[in-house]
Amino acid sequence: MGQQQLLLIILGVIIVGIAIAVGLSLFSANSIQANKDAQINDLNNLAANAYQYKIRPLTMGGGAGSYVGYTVPSKLSSNSNATYVASGATATAITLKGTNPAFANQWVQAIMDVNGVLGTFTYGTDFQ
Repeated sequence: MGQQQLLLIILGVIIVGIAIAVGLSLFSANSIQANKDAQINDLNNLAANAYQYKIRPLTMGGGAGSYVGYTVPSKLSSNSNATYVASGATATAITLKGTNPAFANQWVQAIMDVNGVLGTFTYGTDFQ
């Protein structure tokens, strides 16, 4: 009877250990996906801001139909999700990128077209 109880205790400890390992793995995957979703949401907000810049006249501090000259406002350039930059601005398109400062492989990049629509998303290796 003693050996059987000891065997059941060992089996129980092994099952609990496996359950903890699976739980940690799922939590980590969920955390990475949540950061990716948050960065995409922030890029959508930046896209709206960049489009407002594009359609605003020069006299009001806008781009007068062009993304050239757009910079990410300081209040939107960094948060707990990522640090954001705009690059490759032309009259018809601009590239927006968010990078998680804690993890270099957690980044999202999107190109916004002349109509203010984000597309051509590319992702860092942690997000694929």
